[in-house]
Order: sequence, then C-alpha cells, then structure tokens
Amino acid sequence: MGKKSRVKTQKSGSGASTVVSPKEMMNLISELLQKCSSAAPSAGKEWEEYVQIRGLVEKIRKKQKGLSTVFEGNREDYFPDLMAWAQENGASCDGFTLADFGTEGYGLRASRDIKAEELFLWIPRKMLMTVESAQNSLLGPLYGQDRIMQAMGNVTLALHLLCERASPSSFWLPYIRSLPQAYDTPLYYQQDDVQLLLGTQAVQDVLSQYKNTARQYAYFYKLLQTHPAASKLPLKDGFTFDDYRWAVSSVMTRQNQIPTEDGSRVTLALIPLWDMCNHTNGLITTGYNLEDDRCECVALKDYKENEQIYIFYGTRSNAEFVIHNGFFFQDNAHDRVKIKLGVSKSERLYAMKAEVLARAGIPASCVFALHCNEPPISAQLLAFLRVFCMTEEELKDYLLGDGAINKIFTLGNSEFPVSWENEIKLWTFLENRAALLLKTYKTTSEDDLAVLEKPDLSLHSRLAVLLRLAEKQILEKVSASGRDKRLYFQTKLEEGAPLPHFEESDIALLENSDTDAKLPIILHKLEEVEERDGLQVEEPLLNGEKVGLGAEESREVGRDVASDRTGQTEASEQSANRTEDDPEENSK
Repeated sequence: MGKKSRVKTQKSGSGASTVVSPKEMMNLISELLQKCSSAAPSAGKEWEEYVQIRGLVEKIRKKQKGLSTVFEGNREDYFPDLMAWAQENGASCDGFTLADFGTEGYGLRASRDIKAEELFLWIPRKMLMTVESAQNSLLGPLYGQDRIMQAMGNVTLALHLLCERASPSSFWLPYIRSLPQAYDTPLYYQQDDVQLLLGTQAVQDVLSQYKNTARQYAYFYKLLQTHPAASKLPLKDGFTFDDYRWAVSSVMTRQNQIPTEDGSRVTLALIPLWDMCNHTNGLITTGYNLEDDRCECVALKDYKENEQIYIFYGTRSNAEFVIHNGFFFQDNAHDRVKIKLGVSKSERLYAMKAEVLARAGIPASCVFALHCNEPPISAQLLAFLRVFCMTEEELKDYLLGDGAINKIFTLGNSEFPVSWENEIKLWTFLENRAALLLKTYKTTSEDDLAVLEKPDLSLHSRLAVLLRLAEKQILEKVSASGRDKRLYFQTKLEEGAPLPHFEESDIALLENSDTDAKLPIILHKLEEVEERDGLQVEEPLLNGEKVGLGAEESREVGRDVASDRTGQTEASEQSANRTEDDPEENSK
C-alpha cells in the first residue's frame, strides 16, 4: 500500500557532514553516555548540565546530518492509505474522516451525526503496535536479553516503531507513514525556548526528559553496534539521535495501556486512528472490550456532521500536556501546581503531629497539589495543614480527647474546623506560601502577557511562556483564596461564632479529590504516578463497564526507570516549597 516509498536521504554538497569514522562516533556516544549517567548535579547546576549534554547531542546530530529516515510528501498524503488499511483490518471507519483543524492539528471530523455515548470507533488488537508485537518481531531476540527493554515498555515501543519504519514490508507502514515527522514536545525545543522555563516547576521535568532520552539513545546506539542479537536489525547501520527523538515523541504522545490477550495484566500499545483524536474537557470514554478483543471509544457528547470529535485525555496538568503531549490546553479544568510540605523533625511537636497525620493516613512529608479552581486544595491537603498548624492542646484532643478516633476523620472535611484560630493559621500559611513561591519566578504575569502579544513569538516559545504564566496564575489564585478564607475565619472568631458540631453520621472520610479516583477501575493511566517509599506506582485509570483494562491515559516516554523515574514528583519542586527546613513557618 502507499503512494510513495520510504526513502533514506543522504545530503550532499555544502550542507553535508563530513564522513565520520565508526570509532569517532562511538567515542562521542561513550562521552554522552558517561555524562548522562553521572550523579545528579547539585542544586542550581541542572541547567549547566543540560547545556553540556545538549552540546554533546548537537555534535552528534551534526555528524549524523542527512542520515535520518524520512518519507516523501506530506503527512496527509498517507491518510487515504491509513483509512483503507484500517477498514481492511476490521476497524470502524464510517463515522468520521481525518481533517486538519488548524492550530489544533489533525483530528477526527464526524461524517454523520453521532449521538453521545454512541460507539463510533473500534480498533482490533491486530492493528495495535504493542510490547508483545515487538517481542514477536525482529526485535524479539534483543528484547529477551536486554533488561532495560524488559523494564521499559515505552522504550521497547520506540525501538519497535523504528524497526518497522525501516522495513518496506511492515504491516504497520500505513500507520507509521501517517505519523507526524516532527513534534512540539520539549525534546524539539531550541535551547532558548527551554531557557524560558527556568524558575518554573516544570523545568526540572523538561531537563530530566532530555537527559534521559540522550542517555537511552547512547545506551542503545552502543547496544545495536555490539550485541549479537542486534546484528540483523535494520537499525544497526542507521540509528540517529533524530530518529530516536522522533520515535520517543511518537510513543510519548500516543502510548496507552491495554490488557494482554488473556486479560491477566496490562501492556503498552499504539492505537492507530484513535490516537488522532484531540483533547477536550469531559470524561474518559474509551475502554477495551476483551470479548471482542478491541479498543472501543464512545462519543463524549452529541456531534453534528462536520464537527470535530474529541476525547478526554484525563485529569492532566498543563505541565503534563506541554511536556508529554506538546500542547497547552487553555481551558484546563484540572490544571495544578505541586507543593511539597512537611513537618520539621526538629520541631518540638513533631511526634504528636506525625502521629495524628499517621492516623489520618497522611505522611509527615508529602507532595500536594494546588488546583486552579475552587477549592484550591484537596481534602488531604486541608487535613495536613490543619494538623500542621495545631497547638499542643489541639493535638492532645485529637490523640486522647473524647471521640478522638472520630475527629481524625473530620480533618479533611471543610465543614468541621479544628478551631477558628487553626483555620486562620492554615489559610494564612497557604496565602504566604503561595506568595513566596511567586517571588521565585524571574518574570511576573504581566511580563508574560506582554511577551505573548509579540507577533513573531515561535510556537515553542509561546508554549513555554503559557506554561510559566499558568503556574503563576494558579499561585495567585491560591494566595487570593487564602486571603479570603483568612478574613472569613477572622470574622467568625471576632463574632464569637460557635464551632460546628458533628455527629458520627456526619463524618466524611478523607478521600482523594481526583475525579478519576471515584470511578470504576477499568483503565490504567501511565503518566500520573505516586511516589511510595521511593518507588513509582502506576495509578489505575477508571472508566466504563467492561471488564478489561483500557486505553486513554498514558502518553509518555523519554523518562527512565529506577533512579530517574523515581523522584518524578519531587524533582520539580523548588527549594521554596520545602517546609521541613523552615523553622519560622513550622512555628506558626
């Protein structure tokens, strides 16, 4: 199938790179691997390390110029082949067409009226590129002997994608040809674009993503050149950094979790056609039908003919969208920033506070989220701040007083304050903490808005500025909310208002405020992970009524396992977020 053949171009003339000996390239690769595998830089040195790693990568890219695999023509030239291939292999193709939606990129356009919750799209397993299909391909022998590939399904998918792209007879070629030739993830940013993120919470994740991708590339370059199981792979003689960056970004923006054929566990997959859907607010409407062995998607709402069909990617922050999807979602109802809070171990009341928190199931040190909407804090964060601000007498009451056990369960309920004084303290603390974090940024919101008015601002620069502005706007809202709450409770105290009393039936158990946590367990999301005892635990993504595990929530690669995937949340915290070492704040 296909109108045009795959081509590998070698540029010539003044634009071509000089011939590079295998030894010279291997020396550069070894230097890159060593640099990316060194110990994490000290605080404040992360940017310097990034510049050094990027310098090595640019040297390698220059010497590899013209060696990357490319397809002739434009991406949309291959859409008819994609649709024909999908129809031949059992996918549904009669309710939509592929269309260009301007700044949103390509997406699905309804070719007829579609009702809300109508099943309009299904993709059978045989069309999916999965870790299992990689194991059954030419990549299988290498996979079976490499622990990194076995531990990192996303990297396996990236290499699988490259091997299939290099094969003219690949079953998936109609799909691969339809993928973008470049992406808007930070891996494609110019250094000046990344520099715009300095001082933001997101920058650490951006720098780590680049470092991990460079390390993975160097590792697999050496492996492909030296491992006997790689001798027959089409990548052995042509594996450039640009190729790997493209594959990593393709997987990062598209990968999803589906069940294995027996339904006993989940695996990673690329899902053709479905991954063309753009994001909007709503609910997750994709699942996996084990009985029919296919990915299924129902309509999020009623769609008229010619309207764009959207899906909901999940409760992601704009930092996650920018870093792992390459776009900023302006009306993101789930945007948030992180804040690390902890009770200082040197504080006199540490043991009592830690015990109350433990009874409530909350660590004495934890990364929380500050949300863009009201309320700006979750029940868990409210409970933490209440304990954080308790006096010794209040702590004793929650440990030893009448109904102490029941009182623990009211800590996250906004209707039952510990005391008016406690509420004033916690909201004052939050107001001040948000204001303090705002001072760590190099620009103001007004500065960012002025930059966004520039007509010559590049797309990647615009994404970076939008992201840093969004972080500040959330902190501004949190600080203003804290001020309003403080004034409200000061009025209550001054008026001598009685504290609300609770009955046992009123007790609201602490719960995660994430909407997904209240849905039936069906799907798994990949990018939202919690840190527990230094390990990354993948949270279940929830949806629907089918028994299987499904798609819709993943989209990330370019991050590493072990030491580099742990610390994902804490890595991007600024020093101003820490309260463990802040005796002034802990004394409040």
